[in-house]
Amino acid sequence: MALARKAPGFYRHGHEWFCNASLPSDITIEVDDILFHLHKFPLMSKCGRIARLLKESSAITEDAFHVKLVGCPGGPDSFFVTVKFCYGLRVELTPKNVAMVYCVSDYLEMTEEYGEDNLLAMSESYFHKTVLRNWNDCILALRSLDSVIAEADTLKIIEKSLNALSMMACTDPSLFGWPMMMYGTLQSPGGSILWNGINTGARIRSTQSDWWFEDVSYLNVQLFERLIKTMRLRGTRSENLVGVVMHYAQKYLPGLCRWRAIKGSKGQSVNALKSLAVVDQRFLLESIVKLLPQKKGKSFCCFLLGLLRVGMILGVSQSCQDILERRIGSQLQLATLDSLLIPNYSDSDNLYDTDCVERIIRYFLMAGPGSALSPSSFILDESPSSDPLRTVTKLVDNYLAEIAPDVNLKLGKMKSLAEALPDSLRSLDDGLYRAVDIYFKAHPWLSENEKEKLCNSVNCQKLSIEACVHASQNDRLPLRFILQVLFFEQLQLKTAISNCLPVLDVENAPTAVVSSTNEMTSQILQRGGWVTVVRENQVLRVDMDRMKSRVGELEQEFATIRQKIRRVANKLSVSALSSPRLTSWRLGCKTSAQSKNGKLNITEPMGPNSRTSQEQPHTPHPRHQKSFSLF
Repeated sequence: MALARKAPGFYRHGHEWFCNASLPSDITIEVDDILFHLHKFPLMSKCGRIARLLKESSAITEDAFHVKLVGCPGGPDSFFVTVKFCYGLRVELTPKNVAMVYCVSDYLEMTEEYGEDNLLAMSESYFHKTVLRNWNDCILALRSLDSVIAEADTLKIIEKSLNALSMMACTDPSLFGWPMMMYGTLQSPGGSILWNGINTGARIRSTQSDWWFEDVSYLNVQLFERLIKTMRLRGTRSENLVGVVMHYAQKYLPGLCRWRAIKGSKGQSVNALKSLAVVDQRFLLESIVKLLPQKKGKSFCCFLLGLLRVGMILGVSQSCQDILERRIGSQLQLATLDSLLIPNYSDSDNLYDTDCVERIIRYFLMAGPGSALSPSSFILDESPSSDPLRTVTKLVDNYLAEIAPDVNLKLGKMKSLAEALPDSLRSLDDGLYRAVDIYFKAHPWLSENEKEKLCNSVNCQKLSIEACVHASQNDRLPLRFILQVLFFEQLQLKTAISNCLPVLDVENAPTAVVSSTNEMTSQILQRGGWVTVVRENQVLRVDMDRMKSRVGELEQEFATIRQKIRRVANKLSVSALSSPRLTSWRLGCKTSAQSKNGKLNITEPMGPNSRTSQEQPHTPHPRHQKSFSLF
């Protein structure tokens, strides 16, 4: 009798478990190639499934008492827990094993019908009364579901746990701690918590909205995705959802945080990221893209660009890449130049992926500021959404200047990117001119015709005075473009002078101009008196003198160019191979007779013609060291 009261023990030998009871085993149960040599009575008194299987095979020989449990949740480890419970051994439930015990006890039908306080009721009670009421226990229970994910879903263990987590995440975390930490008098001078005047040594936890980000990041991607959807249905703020998704992505996608550091080494960065990649990283990134709510922000836009960069390395689906490009294009004004420089991970020789950026720009134009972009919405001075348009224009111009030194960048791709934004979006073309000049410097082998094709993307009328001066002295530009720049520069100066002359010469101005000038003068007198008027007039006279001097210089330059053109025309007229029509075509421009005031009248811009040389002695102007020889 003493031996009967002693609790039996178990030992393992290879792939078999044995009970060291005095009675020999009369049943063998196989779970995943592991054999358990046990006794029928303890198992039949607690497990309804085993009792039913033994009753069905009672008419068969004793060799039939070999039962194979197919699909036992948790495998041999979880079944061994139920065996110890059936033999009267103490089973300790914890947040890490309660879900597994709950599932296997349901599988074995360990209900109250086969004994009071059976394992199913015990595990169910512990799960509802302990686990679902504690944040950490809920996280631990969900993390232990990898081997019983299907059974846990059937028993609604996952659903109940996710609902509990979403409710606690939306609530003040101090409500789930002990003691209550919302009262400042409970804090000691050292920062620890006081309870009834006694220092407990516990520290006050942070009550920021992101306190739960790190905890939920330990869930696998399937459970994390279901948690985010549950929280969204509960009305969790989108800022918190975006924050937790970004935290999760940065934790499990190593390339997302490393692309800034390895931007310079293309091949090394790809190999390093692929060596760290696991099988489900591509699935992880695609799942994260689906979870991201609609949000705009500078950091969020850079995060999307980082996802796009990593997605190209991992080879995500085309639909996922298209979603990222569309979302980036809808907030392109918030992107930075550094994040927009996406390396080219394909077989192309280009340093950067320009096709991707071109698609993003197209999506930006399709989205538009508020509605579809119409021609009227491109007017920068009148449209209320001019700031995003101006920001994107500056960003694209800087991007062009950054990729222009790439010697493998084709002329057609550079021209396509330069014309990706409509000309009406740019108030000034200085940034575009700078990018074109950098491209010419990095590609000195381009022909004159190829340069003219790219220069057609630059609007000479939208160049500033400084850009015009630089272009007129730039040896890398085609001659036709330089002549156009000089012509429009002169028009700008003349327009500026004509706009300023009515202010200086009030007596000769029309009545409307005089009245407006008088109103401006009265406003000036109210602001600063006669001293301010005198100073502003002096500054205005100095500016006018400078502009008049510059106009005189440009007229002298045009006279010199006109003389050279006439000399070339006279030489060509003597040749038998030339004709008046051919001469005009080779020169790329035609001159009309002088007007009555003796000034040059340019009727057409110069046609496409390569630069030629003419050995003629001439004296270049001191401000322009470039020789404008045509042949």
